Amino acid sequence: MRRIVSENTFDQTLDVKGQKCPKPMLKTKKALAKMEPGQTLLVLATDPHAVRDLSQFADQTGNKMLSSCENDGIYEILMQRKSES
Repeated sequence: MRRIVSENTFDQTLDVKGQKCPKPMLKTKKALAKMEPGQTLLVLATDPHAVRDLSQFADQTGNKMLSSCENDGIYEILMQRKSES
């Protein structure tokens, strides 16, 4: 399985494998809220809608989706908490 990021390029991991919409998005929102501005979160999900949902969430909140890919049914989504303005 090829990963989109090495283990040294993100600050935290959130495993939401096996959870369906809207739980991956809600848990990502909660995790990002606890992080410092600019920190990164690797979300591991099996729900195929997670990529779309987290992309929309990022657009609406000012957070960023840095990258995403699917490997063997697991979606790896790299999110970044928005910077303070």
